Amino acid sequence: MNLPGQIAIQLRAVYFGGNWTAVNFKDSLKDVTWQQATTKVHSFNTIATLLFHTNYYMDAVTRVFNGKPIDSKDEYSFIHAPITTEEEWKELLDKTYTDVENFACIIEQLPESKLWETFVNEKYGNYYRNLTGIIEHCHYHLGQVVLIKKMVNTP
Repeated sequence: MNLPGQIAIQLRAVYFGGNWTAVNFKDSLKDVTWQQATTKVHSFNTIATLLFHTNYYMDAVTRVFNGKPIDSKDEYSFIHAPITTEEEWKELLDKTYTDVENFACIIEQLPESKLWETFVNEKYGNYYRNLTGIIEHCHYHLGQVVLIKKMVNTP
């Protein structure tokens, strides 16, 4: 398997399972209600906000792969529509998992040489750095989600 295929496997693993850490978003969030997902603990972001945030960057890079300019801004990466029902929470989960799979499929189709090209602008580094950075970013926030879930469920 080529390197883009391996990157796609790692992306799917952090969301759907099979990674070295044995923890993933789908299993960690399967029993989280919308109330738990939106519960604020201390000054931490909510579970819903963290899920939105990780998907925000995948959306931005997907748009670039689809020929659009990069228009994401860190200041907007935590701002999402309020979640006030179980249906809205499930919609966020479904959108996230669909977007991850679509993004992984795009990555799999990349020629390996593309990984070493500049991503949009020199300041962003190459495609490889950005794709693996997204996976690292997801693992980081997955750890936060797991801890916040434990805090929300502790009486």
